[in-house]
Amino acid sequence: MSSTLQIINPSTEQPVATVAMADVSETDRVIERAAKAAPDWRRVSPADRARLLRRFAEVVDSHNEELARLEVANAGHTIGNARWEANNVRDVLHYYAGAVERHSGRQIPVAGGVDITFYEPLGVVGIIVPWNFPMPIAGWGLGPALAAGNTVVMKPATLTPLTALRLGELALEAGIPEGVFQVIPGDGATVGQRLVTHEAVRKVCFTGSNAAGRTIMEGCAAQVKRVTLELGGKSANIIFDNADLAKAAASAPYAVFDNAGQDCCARSRLLVQASAYDQFMEYFESAVKAVRVLDPSDEASEMGPLITAAQRESVLSYVDESQVAFRGSAPDGPGYWMAPTVLESTSRTERSYHEEIFGPVVSVVRFHDEAEAIAIANEGPYGLSGSIWSRDIGQALRVARGVETGALSVNSNSSVRYNTPFGGFKQSGIGRELGPDALLGFSEEKNVFISTEE
Repeated sequence: MSSTLQIINPSTEQPVATVAMADVSETDRVIERAAKAAPDWRRVSPADRARLLRRFAEVVDSHNEELARLEVANAGHTIGNARWEANNVRDVLHYYAGAVERHSGRQIPVAGGVDITFYEPLGVVGIIVPWNFPMPIAGWGLGPALAAGNTVVMKPATLTPLTALRLGELALEAGIPEGVFQVIPGDGATVGQRLVTHEAVRKVCFTGSNAAGRTIMEGCAAQVKRVTLELGGKSANIIFDNADLAKAAASAPYAVFDNAGQDCCARSRLLVQASAYDQFMEYFESAVKAVRVLDPSDEASEMGPLITAAQRESVLSYVDESQVAFRGSAPDGPGYWMAPTVLESTSRTERSYHEEIFGPVVSVVRFHDEAEAIAIANEGPYGLSGSIWSRDIGQALRVARGVETGALSVNSNSSVRYNTPFGGFKQSGIGRELGPDALLGFSEEKNVFISTEE
């Protein structure tokens, strides 16, 4: 280990832990352990592998409160959200434990013999986790990767390694063999880059910024290495005049201010039909001002702080250039706090309107008809998530088919379910995570023809 890093609680600005950061040589040793463990892990029978994943899920469940409290201290997540996130890891492990014995090939009718296909593990998978949702995104990668018979080396985000490190310990407690799932903290330029360049790593899963994602994609291309990328977003929340405006407005703050807006799926562009604009904004202002921004360990808290002082300064730089319609409230004193903020866009060329802010800021813009709503929603390089609010289901389906994004909700702001596919269009990413087909992304398909001719 070449250095240590002090982990800071973003709601108090006080240190909570010191973590050893790996260098290249330590990273190589971890990858080599994973490569050595891979043959034995792939030979574990599907039933036994499923049994181990279920046991892992049960151990995670028994440590829910411990994991949640770690996330509150390390990432500033509200305690309610953090408990849900630990439960999500548990649920993902259970879901993919059920997929292990169903990950079967096919028999394909051909002339002159029998043709069968097999799904085989890739080998070592590198998973690079972001700081905004350390626990769930760790689970989204490790669950299907382990279920498909791969070994996993996980690099948590530099700022938020604590829950990933604990998950690594809990995996061993559950009986996952040594070397099958390892967590190695370090910076992206060292550990992350080595996962990209090491020849034993057969796939890299990355969630994070577009700039880092492009670098990883370029590095993986040198070895034609598999890659899954979940990158930026600037999603639209589209409100038609025939929607339940009170319900849409009450839900809209949580579509963008959850996790202090530090969410690739945040509906940070709010598109409101002009004929409903004034009524919606009246409801929306009341809802925004009711959001409870409190100490994240408080059971009543609905939004915590931003992750660092630098992130807060970045977010505020967008607000300073824009027209503020209204704000909510936030605590004073220590912590990287910021009030939920609503911007009224007078021009769609504003930086705050078209760039991913990654903070508790939403830009509101008017549209006049269905075609204009689709055109505005499709502006820009991203296409990750979004919402459509309309009582006309035909209209909602037309707009859903027209919007270029990977995960849409109608009369809801839900983005992610572990049993449905998740991923982006355009520069929001490559590949899909979660859902019934996730194991395919961690498998090679092999075709075998057996001649029956004499």
